Amino acid sequence: MSVDSVKQPPSGPRAELKRQAIVRAARELFLREGFGVGMDAIATEAGVSKVTVYNHFGSKEALFTAVITSALDEPLAGESSAALEGLAEADDLRAALVEAARTWVHAVRTNHEVTALRNLVAAEIHRFPELGEAWRHRGPESHHPAVAGALRALAEQGRLEIPDLRVAIIQFYGLLVFPHMIFSSYGTHIDEELTDRLITSGVDMFLGHYGPQDV
Repeated sequence: MSVDSVKQPPSGPRAELKRQAIVRAARELFLREGFGVGMDAIATEAGVSKVTVYNHFGSKEALFTAVITSALDEPLAGESSAALEGLAEADDLRAALVEAARTWVHAVRTNHEVTALRNLVAAEIHRFPELGEAWRHRGPESHHPAVAGALRALAEQGRLEIPDLRVAIIQFYGLLVFPHMIFSSYGTHIDEELTDRLITSGVDMFLGHYGPQDV
């Protein structure tokens, strides 16, 4: 099939409402039944026709990718995003960063649906490599704008020295949230006391590396 012959998905307010309904329905059914759930069931759950589902997404793999993409940033919404955005105005950067990290890590630890979706991706990635496109085609900076924006603002203020923003974002995640993602994929968790030690020491490590070196 040529690029020119690929049908564009429906657009407009009504189409967007249907798209959101399909994604919500697919998320619920993927979580409940796994990737093997049929598109007929998704269409019924969303209150649309199967043709409408295919018009919007083209394939079950594309729909699953849309579900994952919409879920990935959930831990960074609301209070977590506000805490990160406030870092540039903080008088005590370490204290503010620790509190922002606590809010963010709590959201990661308690959003069990997103954890289940990540685990579902891990289970299906070998059968459907395209499911990883939600990660591979969106770099760390574009995928996590709240983190990127906070670190960029601090670098512009001279409060951090960040020569490579993409590396810094991944390291930030590695210190603060990746341990919880890894443990959760094994069906276990890190307790509250160790979580807080990881947060405070992780912030200190990050600031020790990226803090101004000429102070």
